Amino acid sequence: MSTLALRRAEPAALPFVEGALNYLAPSNDRPFTLTYEPDPGQPRTNIVNATHVMPIHDLRPVADTLSLDVEGFALVNAPSAVRDFYDEDELKRVYYPEAERIVAAATGGARVFVFDHTVRRRVWGSEDRSPGAPRQPVGRVHVDHTDRSAPQRVRDFLGAEAEALLKGRMQIVNLWRPIRGPLRDAPLAVCDARTVAPEDLVLTDLVYRDRTGEIYSVRHSPAHRWYYAPEMLPHEALLLKCYDSDTAPGVARFMPHTAFDDPTAPADMLPRESIELRTMVFHPA
Repeated sequence: MSTLALRRAEPAALPFVEGALNYLAPSNDRPFTLTYEPDPGQPRTNIVNATHVMPIHDLRPVADTLSLDVEGFALVNAPSAVRDFYDEDELKRVYYPEAERIVAAATGGARVFVFDHTVRRRVWGSEDRSPGAPRQPVGRVHVDHTDRSAPQRVRDFLGAEAEALLKGRMQIVNLWRPIRGPLRDAPLAVCDARTVAPEDLVLTDLVYRDRTGEIYSVRHSPAHRWYYAPEMLPHEALLLKCYDSDTAPGVARFMPHTAFDDPTAPADMLPRESIELRTMVFHPA
C-alpha cells in the first residue's frame, strides 16, 4: 500500500479530541428552520438534535494529502490583503477576487463566482440569526446545498446564463477562515465525504420571507470520520465542497460540517470571529 493510501486509511493514528456533535434526531416530519423571527405561537424550527460524541482528528499531519474531490475538504495557506473583514466594500473589492483565485486554483474551474458571504462573531449566550446580534457559529451537522437547491442558486444569481453553465460540471465550494487567531472557540469540524451514505442526508427547508432554500440535515452514523485544523490562523483557510454535479463514483459531492466545542480549549480563549464565502465553480461542458 502506498504511503498516501496508508495515511488516508488510518485516521485513528492521528491525534484527536472528543467532540459533541449535534446530528438530526429521528423524526417522521420534514425538518425546517425559519431564518426570521416567527409570529407568536409559531415554532422557529421543528429540528431536534441528537448529540453524539465523536473523535475529531487533527488534519494537519495529512493536510498535504487532502482533496476536495476525495474527502471534500482541504486546508490551504491563503494570506489575505484585507485589512477590515467587517468592511463590506473592501470584502467585495479585495476579498472576493482573492477567493475566486484560490478556489479556481484548487478546483481547476474555468469560472468562479462568489455569490454570498457571512461574517460570524461569537456573542456568548446568543443564538444564530437572533435579531440585533451578529451571526453565530452553527453547531449542527449540515450540508449547505442539495441536488435541487444548488442549481437553483445558479438560476437565482446568473439568470440568462444559468442553463448554459449548468450543462457543464458545477460545484459549490465554500472558503472559510478565522478573522483572528489562533482560533480555539468553536472550530469547524469537517466530515470525510466518503464516509457519508446517501441515507444519512435528510432534505431540510431553510425558510426565508421571500423564498425557501433547501439544505441537508445529517443523521448520525458511526462510520463518519471527522477532522479539524487546530488553532487556525487568519492566513489559513478551509475549502469545503458543499455540492458537485459530478456523480461519478468516488467524487465527493456533499460534505457535512459543523462548529463544535473543543474540550481542550482554554477558558480564556478569544471568541470566534470568522468569515465564509460561498462560490459557484463552473467547468466547460
